[in-house]
Amino acid sequence: MKKDKLWFKAKMYGWGWYPISKEGWGVLALYVTAVWINVRNADIYSNSLSDTLINIVFPFVVNTIYLLIICYCRGEKPKWRWGEK
Repeated sequence: MKKDKLWFKAKMYGWGWYPISKEGWGVLALYVTAVWINVRNADIYSNSLSDTLINIVFPFVVNTIYLLIICYCRGEKPKWRWGEK
């Protein structure tokens, strides 16, 4: 089976990914847009501090989990890296 094209490449230092294809950049743009919309809407629909925290923190965590799943499935396998070997 032919290996699919990677959307994300593993970082050279630390743990994580960065986008290397238009699909990866699209996923990152959707993530940033979703976070921005959630923060904007939290101000509109919140009546108290707890409402604000729930309307910002919970969607942020869920969106971040989705982003990490996509990066893990469509990117290089992550591991701690400290530069070139």
